[in-house]
Amino acid sequence: MVLMKFAGAYTALATPFSAGADTVDYESYERLAEFNLKNGIAGLIVNGTTGESPTTTHEEYVRMLETAMASAGEKAVVAGSGGNNVAKCDAYTRDAAELGASACLLVDCYYNGPSSMEMKNEYYGFLASKYPQMSFMPYVIPGRSGCELSVEDLAALREEHPNIVAVKEATGDLERMKKTRQLLGGEFTIMSGDDDKTLSMMLDGAIGAAGVVSVWSNVFPKAVSEMVAAARAGKADEARKIEESLKPVFGKVTVKTTEKVSVGGKQLDVGQRFRNPVGLKTAMDGLGMISGEMRRPLGKLSANGVAALRQALSESYQKSPGLFAPIEEFFG
Repeated sequence: MVLMKFAGAYTALATPFSAGADTVDYESYERLAEFNLKNGIAGLIVNGTTGESPTTTHEEYVRMLETAMASAGEKAVVAGSGGNNVAKCDAYTRDAAELGASACLLVDCYYNGPSSMEMKNEYYGFLASKYPQMSFMPYVIPGRSGCELSVEDLAALREEHPNIVAVKEATGDLERMKKTRQLLGGEFTIMSGDDDKTLSMMLDGAIGAAGVVSVWSNVFPKAVSEMVAAARAGKADEARKIEESLKPVFGKVTVKTTEKVSVGGKQLDVGQRFRNPVGLKTAMDGLGMISGEMRRPLGKLSANGVAALRQALSESYQKSPGLFAPIEEFFG
């Protein structure tokens, strides 16, 4: 059994849809995969939550996985086979194993919110036991899932199932990450799940993250790859310089706005949070990379949100115009 070792920058691929979002645009998907691979990305995450996995079909998942694997060559392709229906996750994991994917990413079970112990036994442990040949990376993101695999249960999982090879950390809790390192030791891999936390997690020796599963590397694969490579090589100043140029867009994984709503003839202010991948796909559409179509319940970014996103992109351009050169070269 050869288990995967995560290291470097991996792109959580966005899923391009046709007009009306009725079908996946596989030609655009292939081009996006090739763009990332050409620009230094270590591997591709297929059908993760950035890829709108709650709304893609089983058939689409399989074809996207096949498309990415055909492009990837020797680079890793990781299947997003997680969710909150373990029977479905089982089928998706089986497909990934049969197709020869490098690993599976399993997000904590959103909405139905099992306890950490239930996730350990009935989800992560169940799948790791059933597919011992497959490498698994739990994805802990309580802000989106409403539940959280504990560090202690992760450590117990790792002891029982050596194919639990890494964790994607999107809790934002650096103390939790230090505890993960303490309990699971130096050989276990911690990956950042937040673009803006990546460098802090990598440069803190008490955490020692090995890289990132990135959202914004869809747009800036070369820069994100170079930032992570510099951090891994101990070139902290070089990594920080790249991070500084990306900070404006890193802050727009979620786009926050205040919008007017008319109620009883009055205009009321309402705070809105346009969550990933709404901002990402809006930016990619504007930059001529893929269509910005999204599947309901996700919709269009508001005019205020577009303005905020354009401002962030403009700020990153002013800091480092070269960030955008790979987009111009590949997508024209």
